[in-house]
Order: sequence, then C-alpha cells, then structure tokens
Amino acid sequence: VLAAAASFASIPAQAQQTSPPPAVSATAAATSPAAASHAVAPPRTVRHLVYRFGYNTKAHASGDGTGTTTLDYVGPASDGGFLLKMTDDWWMSAKPRQSYTCEVYPSGGVSCNQAPFAMSPIQAVIVPLLGKNYFSALSAGPTATWKQSYTVRATFTPGGNQGFLGQVRNWLCAYNLTGKGTVMNNGQPLDSVYAEGTMNQQGSRDVTVNQKANILVDPRLQIPVYVDELVTFGPRMGINKYTVETKLIRVQH
Repeated sequence: VLAAAASFASIPAQAQQTSPPPAVSATAAATSPAAASHAVAPPRTVRHLVYRFGYNTKAHASGDGTGTTTLDYVGPASDGGFLLKMTDDWWMSAKPRQSYTCEVYPSGGVSCNQAPFAMSPIQAVIVPLLGKNYFSALSAGPTATWKQSYTVRATFTPGGNQGFLGQVRNWLCAYNLTGKGTVMNNGQPLDSVYAEGTMNQQGSRDVTVNQKANILVDPRLQIPVYVDELVTFGPRMGINKYTVETKLIRVQH
C-alpha cells in the first residue's frame, strides 16, 4: 500500500502535494475510504481548463521546465467524443507553442486527425483522463478498482522539445486504477487514485511507454485536478524517462 502526507489549496485553483516522489507515493492524507455521501451529480460541460505543469520538476508558477497547458472544448463529435484544442505555454517562452486539436472519446481514447496530429508530453498526461467515462467506476465508491483500455492515435512527443519523427501511430493503452479513498480539501472531497499501465506503440519501433501516476479527481466535475506521473521508455531511447506534475488552476463552464 502506497502512502504519503499532503496539503491542498482551494480547488479548482490548485491541488498541492508536499514532497512525495512522482508516482511513488499516493496522495492519501485525510482519507475516508468509506465516505458515506459519495454520490455525485452529472458533470457540467467544462469548456476551458488551465493546468500548471512541471516537466522534470514541480509544477511551480515559474522556473525551468514549468508552464501552463490550456485545454479548450471545441464541440461535440458525431461519434460520441468531443474536440479539444490544446496549447502549451512554457515559462519564459516568447509565445505559446503550436496548438493541437484532437478528439477525446468517453473511455479516454484520443485521435489527433488534424495536422500536425500531435500531443505534447504534458497533454498526453492529462487529456485521456478527460474522457467522460474515465473515472465513472468511482461512482461505486472512492476505493473502487478498475481497468481502462483505449487507443491513442497521434504523433506522441516523448520530450518537451522533441517530436517523434512526425509519424502518426496507434498506441494501445491499458491501465490498472485503484481508488485510495477520499481526501478532504477545504470541506470538499477529492478522490485519490493510483494508476499504472502502458502505452504500446504499434508499428516498426514497438516502443512501450510505462506510466505510474498519482491522481486527484474532483467527483463533482469528474476531471483530474492534480496528476503526478513518472514515464519510462522501453527500449531505451534518447530520453529514457521523465516526470510530469500538473495542477488545475482555472476552470470555466
């Protein structure tokens, strides 16, 4: 059982974790595994999200490897998903990076069918978790366990400043998720979840991306407010591993 101590600021402004290493200690302070009133209302459509991130560092407001990623709801797709516009803005950059638009499916699947068909490493951590059914198992209680499988089709970028040769690939994703209980934040509950799994590239390179993450989920909005993820690659690549920490700092309906 993984455990750690944590303290939090107001949500959705921030979800702060004190000091556990990424994807090694689950955020489980003030845990109430058998929360009596865990029923949640149907989520409203969230149209604008801003996450602060840290790439190989903590998600501070400034400093090398930090910045924000903005996620804007474009509209529904005919096959049940929705289109999402994604823009990273790195600290001290002259302007934000190029925006990407991809479709997000209820299970967490993502398909980037508009040029340049890509997601950044920051977006790859957050965007699948926005699928409307990704955390639906938590409706049974904050200690639910479940599996999540889906496909991501994109040019996945394994480094903050690097692409993947511009090749659009299918990545088969499979995860085991474990609810760790309810964390009270200023009188409001957040669900603590530990996730572990892989993204397997389909094609000539057969790259495997191993992921371990601690996640805090707002059960009212059914979206992550905090993610702390460790990513490693097999076989070894130019970038063998990295960490991404994200904190939700703005949400609009």
